[in-house]
Amino acid sequence: MKKWQKYLCFAGASLALVSLAACGSKSSSEGEDVKLLMYQVGEKPDNFDKLMEIANARIKEKTGATLDLQYIGWGDWDDKMSTIIASGENYDIAFANNYVVNSQKGAFADLTELMPKYAKETYDNLNPAYIKGNTINGKLYAFPVDANVYAQQMLSFNMDLVKKYGLDISGISSYADAEKVLTEFHEKEPNTAAFGIGQVFSMSGDYDYPLTKNQPFAVKIEEGKPTIINQYEDETFKENLRLMHKWYQKGLIPSDAATNTEGYPLDGNTWFMREETQGPMDYGDTILTNAAGKEIVSRPLTKPLKTTSQVQMANFVVSNSSKNKEKAVEVLALLNTDPELLNGLVYGVEGEAWEKVGDTKIKFLDGYQPKMHMSAWNTGNNKILYTQESITDEMIAARDKSIEESKESPILGFTVETKEIKTELSNIANVMNRYKASINTGTVDPDEALPKLISDLKDAGWDKVQKEVQMQLDEFVANKK
Repeated sequence: MKKWQKYLCFAGASLALVSLAACGSKSSSEGEDVKLLMYQVGEKPDNFDKLMEIANARIKEKTGATLDLQYIGWGDWDDKMSTIIASGENYDIAFANNYVVNSQKGAFADLTELMPKYAKETYDNLNPAYIKGNTINGKLYAFPVDANVYAQQMLSFNMDLVKKYGLDISGISSYADAEKVLTEFHEKEPNTAAFGIGQVFSMSGDYDYPLTKNQPFAVKIEEGKPTIINQYEDETFKENLRLMHKWYQKGLIPSDAATNTEGYPLDGNTWFMREETQGPMDYGDTILTNAAGKEIVSRPLTKPLKTTSQVQMANFVVSNSSKNKEKAVEVLALLNTDPELLNGLVYGVEGEAWEKVGDTKIKFLDGYQPKMHMSAWNTGNNKILYTQESITDEMIAARDKSIEESKESPILGFTVETKEIKTELSNIANVMNRYKASINTGTVDPDEALPKLISDLKDAGWDKVQKEVQMQLDEFVANKK
């Protein structure tokens, strides 16, 4: 995920910039205060103590518990949470790490009955995709944050540069559609990246991915029977790769794209077009424009789709070692149903960072600063967040309509059991590390590179993995009916 997207892409209605905090633990007995330990990914806000003093007063009033929130930075998150889980350390709540695998290992509490009982309002109001996509072997282990339930890939344009040269982006709905305007821009400003991509770029299409987008296994979302294919052998995908190579040769893609790990700052004028991910809580280009500090306009590249990876984007879990499972679910329920609590965390201190203008609208004050609040995408239910006055009732209605109309992936809820194919998947990942960046960025001719890639993937065990994953998928589809 792009750095800024960790904090913004899934921010939803919050328009917030930073990540959520975490929470603390103390086993309870009758008459004793309950302190819940909760781990969260990211860096804590500069005013963390004040935010939590206010929040804990509310949580104590409503549930009798308090939270000991503890942050773990993005760089340390995987290693530290793996150690905490493997050691059986006693904690209560955490932002989910490696959700599927750890659920299968029994690390997380089964919430199948606990959530409907102790968080009924949240459970009843969740989009069904959240439940389907987080159910593992018939059981629910996640307490999902209701935010961007679907995602859509977009081609996003720097409107300062679009307007500067009087360019037309209105008819763009594919990579190919963008070639004319990219060429026109490149002729005007050859030293600015026409298509600002780097090493992590992956070509998009109307696929879902049973493993990850970085792996050569995909399912076409418009076909009847879900079939595992190698997208690098799919003709539509190959045509787009040829287009990328053409753009690279014309200078529309930076010459260092395959090795560039820095990317192009969203708020800079070093790029003309980029690819971004959006969801319903982004209210069109509102989040992107706020993050950039200038107008961004996007054109749709893929269809909006509810996928397993999307609905697992921001899950909380309760530890199986917790002595306070019911209370943990109760506190998570409060975070997702109490506007006073959630808005105070996501926007900062009321009266200093923001103030209400009406029942559900707010305006920001001078105290609203990036490191003085938490984020929305991994804090709580975005639908109970107040919105800026710029978010109209019509925009909210359009948001809800888009959620209703967006399709579920044909493999929503499907998770691959990798035990029998671990070696092959490791070998395949090594192959992709050698080829992926140069092929996706157009640096090499796909007609020359793809046969080599596909041959090396076969040698690495692609056929065995495809057969195993297809067998599991067929069983999943059969059991769904």
